[in-house]
Amino acid sequence: MPDKKTHPLLDRLMQPSIKNLFLAIFIGILAGYGAVFFKLVLKFMQWVFYRHTEDILFFADKIPLWMKIVMPMAGGLVVGLVVSFFASEAKGHGVPEVIQAIAMRGGRIRKRVAAAKIFASAVTIGSGGSVGREGPMVQIGASIGSSIGQVFRVPRGHMRTMVGCGAAAGIAATFNAPIAGVLFALEIIIGDFGLMQFSPVVLSSVMATTISRYYFGDFPYFSIPQYSIISHWEFCLYPLLGIFTGLVALAFTKTLYKFEDWFEAIPIPDWIKPAIGGGLLGCTFAVFPEVFGVGYGAMNRALANEMALPLLFALIFIKILASSLTLGSGGSGGIFAPSLFMGCMAGGAFGMAAHILLPNLTANPGAYALVGMGGLVAGTTYAPITAILIIFEMSGTYSIILPLMLTCITATVMNSTISSASIYTTKLLKRGIDIQAGRGGHLLRNILVKESMTRDVVSIPESAPLSRIIWTFKTENAPYLHVVDGDGKLTGIISFRDIRAVLAEPGLQELVIAYDLGTREPVTVPTDDTLEEALARIRKSGVSQFPVLSTGPQRTLVGTLTESAINAAYDSAAVRDEILAGK
Repeated sequence: MPDKKTHPLLDRLMQPSIKNLFLAIFIGILAGYGAVFFKLVLKFMQWVFYRHTEDILFFADKIPLWMKIVMPMAGGLVVGLVVSFFASEAKGHGVPEVIQAIAMRGGRIRKRVAAAKIFASAVTIGSGGSVGREGPMVQIGASIGSSIGQVFRVPRGHMRTMVGCGAAAGIAATFNAPIAGVLFALEIIIGDFGLMQFSPVVLSSVMATTISRYYFGDFPYFSIPQYSIISHWEFCLYPLLGIFTGLVALAFTKTLYKFEDWFEAIPIPDWIKPAIGGGLLGCTFAVFPEVFGVGYGAMNRALANEMALPLLFALIFIKILASSLTLGSGGSGGIFAPSLFMGCMAGGAFGMAAHILLPNLTANPGAYALVGMGGLVAGTTYAPITAILIIFEMSGTYSIILPLMLTCITATVMNSTISSASIYTTKLLKRGIDIQAGRGGHLLRNILVKESMTRDVVSIPESAPLSRIIWTFKTENAPYLHVVDGDGKLTGIISFRDIRAVLAEPGLQELVIAYDLGTREPVTVPTDDTLEEALARIRKSGVSQFPVLSTGPQRTLVGTLTESAINAAYDSAAVRDEILAGK
């Protein structure tokens, strides 16, 4: 019976790359409407708690003191119950969970996560939680992308692209910044700028932005000041602003996880802890209403130069405290908006101080507040490209690019030198997941050196003369010769480069021995180390292979391990992991 033939156009549409583009459009539409729905739910929750939907600064004086304390406690109690008994992934700021899903589970996220995150984050922010809605939208969009990928049985290799599409759509729809959404997904979530990832992510970001603009208009969240460079000497100040915002970013990261550790150590049920954090938070914003919720109203005041220097400086640390209380106790929300808030206050304080000292050489403080927002986002996320583009898209001013680049790069380089983990990857490191070792680096953690080493070792005794060394290099075609003593213990290693200097010297063929030429104390690896540890040692030393020693007291030479062998072992483990995931 002849095979059925399909139409050529249908065959092309069924190709994985074309199919992914259609799925990306679908994900962008769903994530865009998810962002619209989330904003409406958030407003509704704020009305439930306070009977107001506008910014807190417009009605803070109308709220009685007891309500400012009790409502965040009630919101925390509700969130604690949701997180503890429905979806634990809804806890925290969401982005680390998305990165973990890509690195450890092939991009698979439970379908209930989107609904749980919408509700938990809306309750947290609506009741006064000092967090942002961008992190939740990343997790909501990523959950939508993962669910679509699972429904349409997308292969594991393409699943992370679907998750990235959802994350990009979430950022784009929230900030009205499609380019920044794309770069956020590629730089932080996927970790890959390849064409196969880029095209679908762009389509999702554009679709989500279009839907968001249809319902909310094409305008930024902030009242952006008119930006201009007063003097070229100002460019000397922006690296200093990068250092300042970088230090604030480090303080935020350290404080956030210190509070998380403190709350985890309290011997009470986890579902009660967000209520305790909410009560403490209520006491905080009873005095400083500016830190209520996402804080966009206070940021607009700082950008418009409507805050005094002492208040600007104080709000940096009050916001660190408020956000750490909210997230550390188990609340649900993002760190993107708090980072923007702290950067705005830090930049405004820096700019005001600079303007007092150098009034004829500096722009208005609002301009520094704008640049400071980018600097602090870069300092927490280690994603300078995203930070630069999101501020650029929000301001629409090309002249801000150079100051932004100086500030963001300075903050990122300084902080990544001090601490290799960003605010996102720090949380994963606390769970024992090292993304810096590679998004599939956990595969090497389960393979031992002895399983991948080569046992055919070319060795020579310490007493071997130069003539024998040369003959061994010729006949064995080995890149290295291992020098061993009478007990088989490694005492050195010889490369052809080591003997090149004595080849032209006459009369040394029988006088120079291997012991004289060998490199003493070469870097080695034991048989029971994991390949992850061996790869880290290879990268640190800059060599391509190691002698392998036994783990007993004798520490004798038993083999060699090459970087290519580690790569081959990783590829095999990745294939096995792919097969198991598909079952």
